[in-house]
Order: sequence, then structure tokens, then C-alpha cells
Amino acid sequence: MTTNPRVLIVDDQPDFAKGLARLLSPKLPHATLAYALSAEAALEDLASTPCDVVVTDLRMPGLSGIDLIPRALDLQPSLGIVLLTAHGDIDSAVLALKAGAYDFLTKPVDSDHLARVIANGLERAQLIRENRRLRAAVAACGITEGLLGDSAVMRQVKEHIAAIAASDYTVLLRGESGTGKELAARAIHALSRRADKPFLAVNCPAIPDQLLESELFGHVRGAFSGAERDRRGLFVAAHEGVLFLDEIGDLPLGLQAKLLRVLQDGEVRPLGSAKSIRVDVRILAATNQDLEAKIAAKAFREDLYYRLNVLTVRLPPLRERREDIPLLATAFLERTCREMGIGDKVFTPEALAALTSYHWPGNVRELLNLVRRLTVFSSGDVITASAVDKAQIDTTPKEAPDPATPTSYHEAKAQVLEAFTRRYVEHLLTQTRGNISEAARLSGLERMSLQKILKRLGMAADQFR
Repeated sequence: MTTNPRVLIVDDQPDFAKGLARLLSPKLPHATLAYALSAEAALEDLASTPCDVVVTDLRMPGLSGIDLIPRALDLQPSLGIVLLTAHGDIDSAVLALKAGAYDFLTKPVDSDHLARVIANGLERAQLIRENRRLRAAVAACGITEGLLGDSAVMRQVKEHIAAIAASDYTVLLRGESGTGKELAARAIHALSRRADKPFLAVNCPAIPDQLLESELFGHVRGAFSGAERDRRGLFVAAHEGVLFLDEIGDLPLGLQAKLLRVLQDGEVRPLGSAKSIRVDVRILAATNQDLEAKIAAKAFREDLYYRLNVLTVRLPPLRERREDIPLLATAFLERTCREMGIGDKVFTPEALAALTSYHWPGNVRELLNLVRRLTVFSSGDVITASAVDKAQIDTTPKEAPDPATPTSYHEAKAQVLEAFTRRYVEHLLTQTRGNISEAARLSGLERMSLQKILKRLGMAADQFR
């Protein structure tokens, strides 16, 4: 909940309003309770003072409780409004819910039940405000969803992208799989003078070696068996625009030499042709590999590396910018709900904390996939921490005994238990950022027992800090 949340009771009977405030006060010790003796007075109050929940009577002189609901929500859209009705007045209750009320109760009111309804309303109001805040942040920062974030490392990435876009130099985008390298390439293109020209992308390892050369450089009719007509390659198709070469580290050595020649001369020669074609193409290349190690292993040309690595952008893994996860998760949730054509869903603060604590080996792509699963399988409009934990556990690869290796029941059980223990401890230390004392408290283990488990597993708390 927010600090010092506020509840406004609206009823034209002063004794009832004051008495209800007195009854609720000890049941809601962290809330401030106030009252208004008419709907008009309540609107004046809401126009000047923030409020979380309004509890209003239905029948009052002047504006009724039904009339109050839309006007109150216009003033404070995150309000939770609870309507108090006479017994059997169901038609009015239905109208209230359609007007935007959070809940309704019939008189006489049970104070314990009302306190629980108000507590739920306070939590709902907090979720709505937090969701609005995150959506505003989503709109205010980030070139695209995948590059959202206001962490120091992402601010630096976006500064580099903006600076690089102003030039025509070749760019090497580096980072783990799923960190948004293609999104960064598209952002560079969108901010550059070539924005209205083609942006073509090719995943180098996805195309067989014998076809990749034709895909990149084109061919003339008869160049090889099956070449029944001329084909222009991606370099020609991307003339005056951008060609994005994804996973450049997997480019075969023979094609590396031809790519180097294009970068040096600005010309491509289609397969089977005696003529070269002049092209004006900006190259953006991406890799998740250690190119320096591949150069040492003679698997990547050093001269091509220096041609590509004129300007570099490093996309950080998600674990290095955890403070951006709530923004990303909220943006992905909003997008997924829109794609599915369903009403908005929100994360609880605990759910966002659970997402933030996860290690995310698959980075932004893994987060997007998890949010999609949560959207599909969460029946309500609120996604909880338990739903997040279950989704992560259900999708974590399970280690099991190799079925090809016969083992006894006890040996198989020991292997499964060892795998579980390792996953549990890794998640625990990730959540506590390597704090042994906090991890012991959360797990219910003695600190010394947890240290013995770490020693047996060959793990160190320092690696999670």
C-alpha cells in the first residue's frame, strides 16, 4: 500500500458516517479515515485531496451515490468506490458496477467484511497507480520496447545509438542472445538520414552456406543449376539503405573475404557475372560470440573484424539492468493484452519484485515470452508473485537421470534431489543477491547448513552479487 492511504466515507447521516469511521479505524490502522455528508461535499474533497477508496451511500439528497461514481472517477481515476445499498436493491448495485464502482454491500453493514473490502480496494488503487506510472514511464523513455529503460547502462546505450545514427560508419552490435541487438540496429536506422530507405536483415547461420552467397550478392541466369533467372542480392536491394547482418560470427570464411571486398570497394559482383555493381549500403552487424577468440582460432578474419568494428554498441544483459525490468514487463503485458484483444492486466508489486530477482539467462526475449505465458494463463486481471514463480519453475529445464544409463531407485532419486537443490539455491541467492543471512532466513535453514550446501554444490555466494 501507499504510505498513509486515505478512505472517504460519504453519507448524509452524520451519526452513521462518524460511527462507521470509528468502527473502521482500528481495523485499518495504516489508513486515514474521513467523511463527507453529501456527494457534493465529497466531490469538493476529492478535487483537492488525494484519496484511495470512497465508501458511499446510495440514496442521499441531491446527487445520489450512482451520480457520484463517474464524477469521482473523473477527478481521481484510480479510486476504488464501494457502494452501500439497502437490502434487495440489486438493480442499483448493478448500475453502480457498470458506472465504475469497485464493489457494493447491503445494509446493515458488517464492519469486518467492509474493512476487508476496503483493504482490497486500497491494494487495487495502489496497483492502478503503479501501472499508470509504469505506462507513463514506458511512453516517456525508450526508442522501442526492447530498448526501454532508464538505468545508467541503458541511458548510455541510447546516447551511443543517437550519436552513431548521425554517421554512416559500419557498426558492430555485441551482446548476449535476446538482448535486443536487432532492435538497436533498427533504432540506428530510424534515427539516421537513411530512415526512409530500406532496412534489410539477414540471419547468417539460418541460410545454408551455398545459398547465402547468392542471397547476399545475387546471381545471373545460369550461374548454377536451378538459376533460371537473374536475382539481385540483398546488397543491391538495400541500396542507399541499411543491411543488418545478424550473427556475423557464423559467416563462412569464404564469404568473409567477399564481404571484406564489398566494404573496401563499395561494389558487389553477382554469382556468374563479369560485372560489378556499385552499391551505397550501410552495414550493421551483430554477434553474441567472442570474435577475438575466433580470430585467434583462425575462424574469423582479423581484417574483416577491423572493418566491421568501426563503431561498437554493447547491449547489456537483463541481469545488469534489473531496475528496468518493471518497465519492460509492464510494456510487454500491455502489448500482449492488446494483441489478445482482452482487458488490461496488472502486476502486483510482489510479482514485479519476483521478476526483478530472476537471473534471466534468455534476457529480454525470455522476459517477453514469460509475460505472454502469464497473460494467457492468469485468469484474473491481476498477476501475482505466485503465478510468476510457478511460470518460472514450469519453464525451467529439469535435470533428470540419463535414461540410457541404468541406475537404482535410490541413485535416481539422489540425482533428482541434487538437481532440485541446485536450482533452489541458485534462485534463492539470486533473489537475495548473495546475502547468506537473508537467504538462510527466507529458506528456514541455519546459516551454517546453507553454507555446507553451497560447499557441497561447489557454489559461492559472491557470484550472485
